[in-house]
Amino acid sequence: MNQFSAARVAADSTAHDKEFLVFSLGGEEYAVDILKVQEIRGYENVTRIANAPDFIKGVANLRGVIVPIVDLRIKFRLTDIEYNTQTVVIVVNIEDRVVGIVVDGVSDVMTLKPDQIKPAPEFGVSMPVDYLSGLGNLEDRMLVLVDIEKLLTSDEMALVEKAAE
Repeated sequence: MNQFSAARVAADSTAHDKEFLVFSLGGEEYAVDILKVQEIRGYENVTRIANAPDFIKGVANLRGVIVPIVDLRIKFRLTDIEYNTQTVVIVVNIEDRVVGIVVDGVSDVMTLKPDQIKPAPEFGVSMPVDYLSGLGNLEDRMLVLVDIEKLLTSDEMALVEKAAE
């Protein structure tokens, strides 16, 4: 293999690697594409919105931008937990909208190679898992990869948009 070919192989092997922000919810590790993440903030009180779905905690003003705050624990139907100093808001861009998602904590950023990403299991119609993009398989860890674009259905995105108005 000549120098050009070796460089191309090296570039190809890293071209498909993806970085994910790893966060925890209910003792499990989830991850979102790092390119969707705008910033990570500590949880601060939000302004509640009347008649909003329970998973929308309210809205927050982030440097002049009104951002709806979605609690993933409620969205994923996990048990309630009180917010503490580890609770953070991951500010993400979903379809040109800025949304904050509340999680139990953020641990690290992981780079996964394509062979470390397995397809998400199918559970049939009893459990919608469209928002799962796969499972990150590491030596001693399993990451649930969340497709943040599909996390909120279009109807829910309309509610999020109304909440931000």
